Amino acid sequence: MIPVSVVLLVVGGWCIIYLTDTIIKSSSKLKTSYEDWLISHGLSISPFHVRWQTTVFNRMFFKWGCWKPRFLYMWFNLGMVFGVIAMFGSVLLLMRTLHQTLAQMIADVPAGQSDRLLQVVVPGVNLPVSQLAYFFFAILISGVIHEIGHGVAAIREQVRFNGFGIFIFIVYPGAFVDLFTTHLQLVSPVQQLRIFCAGVWHNFVLGAATLVVLFLLPLLLYPLYSTGLGALVTEVVEDSPASGPKGLFVGDLVPAVQGCAVHSVEDWHTCLQEIAEKLQPGYCVNEAKLKQLSAPTRVYRRLDGTVECCSNNSLTDICFSYSNNVENHLFVCLPARKAVASSEICQTNMDCQREFVPSLCVKPSLENYTRLIRVQHPPAEAMLFVGYPAHLEYGVSMSSFVPRYSFLNLDLPVILETFCKYVISLSGALAVVNAVPCFALDGQWMLNSFLEATVSSIVLEKHNRELVGFLILLAGSSLLAANVVLGLWMVTAR
Repeated sequence: MIPVSVVLLVVGGWCIIYLTDTIIKSSSKLKTSYEDWLISHGLSISPFHVRWQTTVFNRMFFKWGCWKPRFLYMWFNLGMVFGVIAMFGSVLLLMRTLHQTLAQMIADVPAGQSDRLLQVVVPGVNLPVSQLAYFFFAILISGVIHEIGHGVAAIREQVRFNGFGIFIFIVYPGAFVDLFTTHLQLVSPVQQLRIFCAGVWHNFVLGAATLVVLFLLPLLLYPLYSTGLGALVTEVVEDSPASGPKGLFVGDLVPAVQGCAVHSVEDWHTCLQEIAEKLQPGYCVNEAKLKQLSAPTRVYRRLDGTVECCSNNSLTDICFSYSNNVENHLFVCLPARKAVASSEICQTNMDCQREFVPSLCVKPSLENYTRLIRVQHPPAEAMLFVGYPAHLEYGVSMSSFVPRYSFLNLDLPVILETFCKYVISLSGALAVVNAVPCFALDGQWMLNSFLEATVSSIVLEKHNRELVGFLILLAGSSLLAANVVLGLWMVTAR
């Protein structure tokens, strides 16, 4: 659920802003000057909504709208085609998402296991508080680029441009352009369609361009950061299984985990996933060393059927199972670090017959899904982790970028990567949502213009075309509302 402190802070802050605005407007001495000040600065305040509009950027928009008319004509024609395809595609996407959500509800699958294409994002619930800055900045940039598309297309089609603005609704930032409505209604339906489709088109282009930047990031940062050397530790969660004197530290480079080569963060996650799915491997231990390290054991079975042979008070010993030429399923309690820190990984005794010294393959006898994982981070001694692989994965933040110079920040590539990913996802989501034929969204005006441009020769009466459009908008609005309501329920109530 959303933290109470966050709710109180947001609601309390908006109450203070709105009450202050109401009190000043109620004052006979301050009302006139205050309202004049708001108008002169383009500000307007309403419950949970603050809006700022300016004409400062009008000249810049006009220059953009008059730049290379032929190119802009082709550019916004492409945007029109994309917008129409996106309008129909967004409906199919929402229908599929709704089907996935309903199937998940019926199957009672935990929300964390959802693979829905679109998800409602709630700060503090399924959006980490530590990444709020990425979210708000990315959504603001996506909104600004969206509105720039509308503004430039409007000027290109000779529609008067009144101004550009930014708003905050509850906690979500956004942007808008103010167009002269009479001019907009006088241009042809195809011209209107170019203007209305320009927003989602620019969001698509922004997402695609950011995806290219993300893909080329290793090349762009090559003079400062190298890649392919391993996964670099950028953060270790305090009191996590990876912390401690024998754990991982910020700046450590991990080239391998449990014998699985690690060249990047993706390899790190892939290796841990494979370790979780596969059976626990064993370690080659010299027979003489095995006898030397082994301690007297008392074997008993756990509730899940696995065997324990070490004292419950021991923090360093682990029960291992092995077989020799005479007996199978022998158990021995060994100090884990001395036994396996530098041993080769094996599956059977045959894997250990690489030297003249006789060795046996000993396997940790652990509870189901628990693993003994050896993480290499030279020059330090390997870290040994006992637990669920997912806990190790969540306890450590990694980067694929290794600084070439000591003064470089470890987090800079991570910041750039994370921001790019937010821009891609949020700009894409903004394009999809705005393309939906829904009341009050771009999809409403896109649909109306599309119907006027395509079916006016078939459906002659304008009120009949408006009725068809109204029914489609009603269906699209219901579909979007169902996705939002059920998405919020899945995120907050489960």
